[in-house]
Amino acid sequence: MFRVEAPKEILTIRERRRKLGITQSKLAKYSGVSQSLIAKIEAGKVDPSYSKAVKILQALDELESRNTPKAEEIMTSRVISVSAGETIKKTIHLMEKYNISQLPVMRGNHPIGMITEKNILSHILGGHNPRKLAETSVEKVMDEAPPQVPDTTPLDTITKILHDYPAVLITRKEKIIGIITKADLLKLLRY
Repeated sequence: MFRVEAPKEILTIRERRRKLGITQSKLAKYSGVSQSLIAKIEAGKVDPSYSKAVKILQALDELESRNTPKAEEIMTSRVISVSAGETIKKTIHLMEKYNISQLPVMRGNHPIGMITEKNILSHILGGHNPRKLAETSVEKVMDEAPPQVPDTTPLDTITKILHDYPAVLITRKEKIIGIITKADLLKLLRY
């Protein structure tokens, strides 16, 4: 006879509950299962039914999301951007003035790209004449637009996005209200 191992998520219940600082009784109340079932699961004495496991894991997810900062708490409200037709020279001036390394590129109120120090430098290092590049429009050098997420998006989702993008635009009712960059995550370490 073979033994089927419990899914990894089940094995994390105790750790996640303790990290939240709640008792087995509180988790039982939130998830709608008995405290004794949670105790048995945590001790490895019982494998819960699928529906009970889902209830417990969903309760943990909800409790964790309540404790996780949301985008609106982390974002920089002042979004400094550049229009698609602006020159690289003007863009570099804005970057220096505001001490930032990337700017959303806008056409009207809609983001159409992202211009970064990195992609400007890659054009220079790629052999483009710096004087000609300075007069080039941003839209000829920009990268794709950064992702947009609602202001209620939890921090863990934002950090996953920032693995692949230099910034995330924050929206409320389809209007851009802020930006989060990797530098904003470093600010969290100060608190």
